[in-house]
Amino acid sequence: MSEIAKTPQPPYYAVIFTSERSEGDQGYEEMAEEMVNLASVQPGFLGVESAREGLGITVSYWESLEAIQNWKQNERHLMAQKRGKSDWYLSYKTRICKVERDYGFEKN
Repeated sequence: MSEIAKTPQPPYYAVIFTSERSEGDQGYEEMAEEMVNLASVQPGFLGVESAREGLGITVSYWESLEAIQNWKQNERHLMAQKRGKSDWYLSYKTRICKVERDYGFEKN
């Protein structure tokens, strides 16, 4: 996950998940990879970007609020959320926003 997500023309939605991890892995890396793979096949998923150096920030992009809600209620994702609270995170915050405009630069 080291590239900028290719998203369509706005509007679309972004889910920004910011987290502080607890000590130890306890299966976190495997679950994080599984969640990205699972999210990527959900209807309405557009892409994801993620970085972690102490503070972790993952931004996933979605076609609609309905697609986001469906992902939040995915059974395997619900299990991962529960493990996150019990095993992996000291704290986290989720923010959902509508992308009205985007622009960028890419060197040839």
